[in-house]
Amino acid sequence: QVQLVESGGGLVQAGGSLRLSCTASGYIFRIHTMGWYRQAPGKQRELVTSITGGNNTNYVDSVKGRFTISMDNAKNMVYLQMDSLKPEDTAVYYCNADITDYRNIRNLYRGQGTQVTVSS
Repeated sequence: QVQLVESGGGLVQAGGSLRLSCTASGYIFRIHTMGWYRQAPGKQRELVTSITGGNNTNYVDSVKGRFTISMDNAKNMVYLQMDSLKPEDTAVYYCNADITDYRNIRNLYRGQGTQVTVSS
């Protein structure tokens, strides 16, 4: 089985920074893509950013220039560096991953989420 575990959320003032981490563990054969979703109270979940095994990245317009995603393939980890945080970035952030396991079964996985709160 594959599990994703996030860490690094917390409370920060507007303009501050946080770094989220996510570790994928289990019988992983290949990680195709990893990324971060977020969901704010009363809002739909949105894809914030993603990165492929070849380091191709995508960002939602609202975080471009402020957030940076990176992946450590050797450790099966993905990071989200969040700078110049705004109150509207407040949400639960979920790590997600598109993974093929050693049974050659490909699935999408999601972590339990980590709260990010930005105070004004």
